[in-house]
Amino acid sequence: MIRRTAGFVVVTAALLAAAACGGAERQSTSETATSGAIEATQPTVAEGTFAPYSPSATAIAYDPKLIPSGASAHLTIAEIVDTTTVTLDVRGLLPNRVYGAHLHTQPCGPTGTAAGPHYQHRPDPALSASAPSVDQLYANPQNEVWLDVTTDSQGTGTSKSTQQWRFITKPKSLVIHAKKTETEDGKAGMAGDRLACLTVNR
Repeated sequence: MIRRTAGFVVVTAALLAAAACGGAERQSTSETATSGAIEATQPTVAEGTFAPYSPSATAIAYDPKLIPSGASAHLTIAEIVDTTTVTLDVRGLLPNRVYGAHLHTQPCGPTGTAAGPHYQHRPDPALSASAPSVDQLYANPQNEVWLDVTTDSQGTGTSKSTQQWRFITKPKSLVIHAKKTETEDGKAGMAGDRLACLTVNR
């Protein structure tokens, strides 16, 4: 009797251990699924038709000669795992022209300077609202989001930037500039006048 009881205890203990392991596996799978859901967030979308400044405006044109009436922009930001893809679509701009474009740290305002400096994943220690970063170590398309776009004969264009990181803080706006973005040290990131602004996150 004692031997049979001991065997029963051993078998019972083994079955309980197996059940516990199965429960642990189910829990681990559930945690992985939850983690995956967190990693793949819903895309951020911003869009608007450019118009003169007003406090409620989402898309603002500062230069109507280079940003014609009715011009519009559509921006999508998708963050998946450790990758960020930003896509810009524009319509109604001047045809066959290059425009600089970047994500900025502040929302749009009455002037182009309100959008602040470029968003940088690793901020330049010398960066400030009054002194934009022009150091190639920080002002480059791997550390910032550059979306320079070339329009076709209809004034339509698309650009995309993919980064191997996710935003630490959310960029607040997209600024369209007058020129292609410079890459030369001491001028890196510069792209001429700020022509228009699209608020992304207020």
